[in-house]
Amino acid sequence: MMRWHTLALTLSFALTAANAQEVQIPFEKYVLDNGLTLIVHEDHKAPVVAVNVWYHVGSKNEKVGKTGFAHLFEHLMFNGSENYNDDYFKSFDRVGATGMNGTTDFDRTNYFQVVPKNALDMALWMESDRMGHLLGAIDQAKLDEQRGVVQNEKRQGENQPYGKVFDTMFQSMFPKGHPYSWLPIGSMEDLDAASLEDVHEWFKRYYGAANATIVIAGDVGPADAKARVEKFFGHIPAGPPLIREETWIPEIKGVHRVYMEDRVPQARLYKIYMMPEIGHIDSEHLDFVAGILSEGKTSRLYKRLVYDDQIASDVAAFSFPLEIAGLFGVIATALPGQDLAQVDAAIEEEVARFLAEGATEEELNRIRTTRKASFVRGLERVGGFGGKSDILAQNEVYLGDPGAYQETLTRWEEATLEDLKRVANRWMAGGHYALEVHPFQEYTTAAEDRADRSQLPDVGSPPAVDFDDFTRHRLSNGLEVIIAERHAVPVVDVRLVVNAGTAADQFGLPGTASLAMDMLDEGTKKRTALQISDELNDLGATLSAGSNLDMSAVSLNAITENLDGSLELFADVILNPSFPEQEFERLRKLQLAQIKQEKVQPFSIALRVFPRLLYGDGHAYGLPYTGTGTEESVTAMSTDDLREFHKAWFKPNNATLIVVGDTTFAEIGPRMEKLFRKWKPGEVPEKNIDFVTHKATTAVYLIDRPDSDQSIIFAGHVAPPKNNESEIAIEAMNEVLGGSFSSRINMNLREDKHWSYGARSVIVDARGQRPFLAYAPVQTDKTKESMAEIQAEISAIRGERPPTPDETARARDKKSLTLAGRWETTGAVADSIGEMVRFGLPDDHWDTYAGKVRALTDEQIEQAAEQVVVPDSLVWVVVGDRAKIEAGIRELGYGEIQLLDADGNRLGDAGP
Repeated sequence: MMRWHTLALTLSFALTAANAQEVQIPFEKYVLDNGLTLIVHEDHKAPVVAVNVWYHVGSKNEKVGKTGFAHLFEHLMFNGSENYNDDYFKSFDRVGATGMNGTTDFDRTNYFQVVPKNALDMALWMESDRMGHLLGAIDQAKLDEQRGVVQNEKRQGENQPYGKVFDTMFQSMFPKGHPYSWLPIGSMEDLDAASLEDVHEWFKRYYGAANATIVIAGDVGPADAKARVEKFFGHIPAGPPLIREETWIPEIKGVHRVYMEDRVPQARLYKIYMMPEIGHIDSEHLDFVAGILSEGKTSRLYKRLVYDDQIASDVAAFSFPLEIAGLFGVIATALPGQDLAQVDAAIEEEVARFLAEGATEEELNRIRTTRKASFVRGLERVGGFGGKSDILAQNEVYLGDPGAYQETLTRWEEATLEDLKRVANRWMAGGHYALEVHPFQEYTTAAEDRADRSQLPDVGSPPAVDFDDFTRHRLSNGLEVIIAERHAVPVVDVRLVVNAGTAADQFGLPGTASLAMDMLDEGTKKRTALQISDELNDLGATLSAGSNLDMSAVSLNAITENLDGSLELFADVILNPSFPEQEFERLRKLQLAQIKQEKVQPFSIALRVFPRLLYGDGHAYGLPYTGTGTEESVTAMSTDDLREFHKAWFKPNNATLIVVGDTTFAEIGPRMEKLFRKWKPGEVPEKNIDFVTHKATTAVYLIDRPDSDQSIIFAGHVAPPKNNESEIAIEAMNEVLGGSFSSRINMNLREDKHWSYGARSVIVDARGQRPFLAYAPVQTDKTKESMAEIQAEISAIRGERPPTPDETARARDKKSLTLAGRWETTGAVADSIGEMVRFGLPDDHWDTYAGKVRALTDEQIEQAAEQVVVPDSLVWVVVGDRAKIEAGIRELGYGEIQLLDADGNRLGDAGP
């Protein structure tokens, strides 16, 4: 009988709803003057009314360190309001309410109940009282009480078998800071730290009328419902403007496998893939894929793992779209004694078969019928999970249209076998996350520790590291081509490096090089910016352009099979940029906005002003290190300036073409000759990178940034060019002083004093004399003391406390042993060849580098400190709250303090 009933229902639905538009939930939608959205569905089949209130706030709106607020607040909303300060369930129990609850997830919080129609006013009064009149009822006692409830809820959930899986999963799958990297229940620490003020602020921000949607479904008319809602809710403030997250779907490369143990009887596997957000058509199709894989005994995974191979007790596939991303997954529990690896392999085989073959017509029809039937069952109810009020609210909150479910129905009806195969390959063929949960083995005894813990184990000899062989060639126009073959992966990295860089701006307006390089891929004589973008996507290639201090570069990464088309596009961008006016205006606005940002960020303020103080006016290195120029220069710039930059510097005799990857010169040389043969050599300007002397005395510059929580301290002077005989010793010396986490400056200011999160020293790469800089962001009240410590460390390394044998040994190890992983990619090899080109290093530089590092003596490193470090010639730049730090800096006696603005212009000497 039951079997026949199910079949009849399926056939009836297929006949009456062949067109998805025939399945309807009629509604009226209103928006009140305070922004509250009201949706009313009239249904007189029973004398009940569902009230469903959705607030568009969930754990996604929380911040790191303040997680669990949305869920905690859901609990507090049931604890009484200003005018009904009692448990909310009590009054509803007295009127015969059913299906009353509240839930919180990542993206929304909702409160719902179904009441007899005579109790509709009471339900609306209660909901409006906690929306508009709650804060006076939330005191410390209630907060402490519900905090304890939530924490016990968390403990209870985590105390269940596999109870910590999803916390581990979301933290691992989503990057730190992603709104889905924590669960709605939050962390114990954040719940403990939640203050009464925090809770009140949360309510004020997210529980305004304009952030809420009310659905009333049942035995009431639209006009009547609207009048009641205006009566009870019309006075409630809209609330503040809110920030909404855009779609953010992280990419998983390869298989990210995590192994955990739990007190569980069976091993379980979670295989999770990223998927798109709610409303995306791929989400609808992936839901079909999940059903085909695991729903029903004849489904692919169930039949294979549970029925045929009998290696799993259960298996389920699911799609879980959220508002800005989603997860698609397979969960399988191995039978006791079965190997989880075998379960994993079987799932992989079935998934691979689906990706290759797709679904059958029978499978598609089956899952389509299942989904439509489930939807129809939901239409029987006005409230509760999946009922009509829930459907209307969800579609309004997430998609902005209560009737958007119609689009889902249409997509179900129109889904094809090709759609399912395509979407499965789009989202399941790449990387995924695999979490293995294994039974924890209880041990009653422990074996004797047989490891020698008096010292670290001997790591043996490091692996031999050889730099890739490369050859040099020249095209007929003089363009040098350096090629390093790598045939393991079918990719080719091609980059043109031009002797220009931001230092070339000394011949024009500051910021020209940066903007010109940004504009290269914004249009050519035969391609628009959008065409370039589309063509790159079609070719599977990436292209970028930019400048450092000395060089400008255009970089291409292409797959071998599409190399010809990729190279043609690469050459077109280099040779024929059109610098279209419309794109120029857009990018100029972006660069001006970036400059404004730089002038309010302490670190970038210092980077902007420091070069001029070291090199003076007229030197190529005296412009802001950010390369963006000034507001005045960029405002005055025109496309003619960009064309002049390109014309002056982009010449084959001023450039080098570096090729690394799956090709040979015999293959790529003729292609390059054909593409670049019309590119003619010519004269190139000579940048002024003349020698500058150290300052005769120390100099102190202060940039006032009122109310700064920290001061950023820079101290430095010029150092020898990169290409010098002592360079390797200089690098090792800086490693000891401030070049790493364990360096002296960082250990002093961070680990010993706790005044800074991190402090470093760096010798900035350059063809000419380079900046040697020590820098530290420090708490404001320790500015003077931090400057004194930096001065002391810089002085000591070339004086009373030269590098110790242990420090130099660590520096040698780090500089040499990290090479094993340095050249893993074609891009990394191209970077290192680019260094050789930029600084005129010999061809065997990288082949001999490790040996030279290991051969360094303590004396050579000590001599490098004496060669580079000049403590009495330091130029200090401090960005911070002048009112709080100036007096202290003056006490140091480093010289007169000179005030600068954010552009480095002098404001006059500071007063005593």
